[in-house]
Amino acid sequence: MSLTKTALLRTWKSKCLSIALFALIGISIIAAIQGLTAGPKIYEPGGKPYIDYNNFRIFKFSFYHLIHNQDIYRLFPEDHWDLFKYSPAFALCFGILSWMPDPIGLLLWNLINSLCLFAGVRLLPGLNDEKKSFILLFCLLEMLLSVQNTQSNGLMSGLIVLAFALAERRQYMLSTLCIVFSFYIKLYGAVAFILYLFYPGKLRLFGWSLFWMLFFALIPLVVVSSNQLLFLYNSWLHLLIDDRSASTGVSVMGIMVTWFHLPGAKTAVTLAGVVLFLLPLIYIRRYKDISFRFLFLASALIWMVIFNHKAESPTYIIVMSGIGIWYWSQQPTALNRTLLILAFLLITMSVSDLVPAPVRNGFIRPYGIKAVMAIVIWFRIVYEQLFHPRNLNPTPA
Repeated sequence: MSLTKTALLRTWKSKCLSIALFALIGISIIAAIQGLTAGPKIYEPGGKPYIDYNNFRIFKFSFYHLIHNQDIYRLFPEDHWDLFKYSPAFALCFGILSWMPDPIGLLLWNLINSLCLFAGVRLLPGLNDEKKSFILLFCLLEMLLSVQNTQSNGLMSGLIVLAFALAERRQYMLSTLCIVFSFYIKLYGAVAFILYLFYPGKLRLFGWSLFWMLFFALIPLVVVSSNQLLFLYNSWLHLLIDDRSASTGVSVMGIMVTWFHLPGAKTAVTLAGVVLFLLPLIYIRRYKDISFRFLFLASALIWMVIFNHKAESPTYIIVMSGIGIWYWSQQPTALNRTLLILAFLLITMSVSDLVPAPVRNGFIRPYGIKAVMAIVIWFRIVYEQLFHPRNLNPTPA
């Protein structure tokens, strides 16, 4: 190897995490500029035009609707398109950004999403900086798609990875805070609670989880009455029930409907997914194997999307985080490398402008192609958990 190549390699290894960090900050700024300079969007023929960063506006105005004692789960067409579907606690917490001018608030929201994932991956144990950088760079384009849509998926992914990393360090107060907050953003964050089976101090984990659950459930009382809060939870529950029955998403259920015309299989598919997800837990002795715990973290991240009836393209930053952790937390194999490349092509690149619009709109999106490799790799992870016990990086739990 030439001196130049050796120097470049050393520079990369010493600066790789900084490169990943600057890349995440860069796409956050780019997405904010795109949203602020883009023209208005019309979501239905003949409808009212709305600001391009509509999801951010939904979150922003949820705080004002909350403090004005309105039903935050109804439509507010004068402010934004579509419904607010998160918890009252999230609406309250978003007040930190709501009072800011949109350019500042939008940029900070994008940075929160990107940097939370960076923090989680940065703290993962047992991986060197180069592998951590590869995970983050592998997710980069999916993160860009998520922040371009000003969604919370980067934050969701980051909170769960961060919760895992903190649990590995026995920082249970902060770890449970991350998972509980993810639950109050999107309910499927509760899937990550299963990770706590791997750690000692179950009573402490339960106590902190219960504390944070009650904290976020009741914190809206600082701005609304108890009766109003009960009303909001009832309204939220009805919204979630109606929402589940009305959609299938870019998911296993979506493929069952679009490929096999089986709309009635939603419950059966979900139950089968739960059983397969939990089945590797029978190997209790492997809980002390960090490679097993990494596989379960990856499985959880992918599962909560591919079995989510509301999964959409920007949600797949969560999937790609799981795939990256799966691949770079173990020794590479030819098969896994092939699956990784196919995942990048079919999940990330399939919806990019490099694919002709007629193919994207006529085949990729209608048939949920983005979900295919996520499902394949999730089954691969379950197979590895069940039939390929590896003791690559054993550490005591």
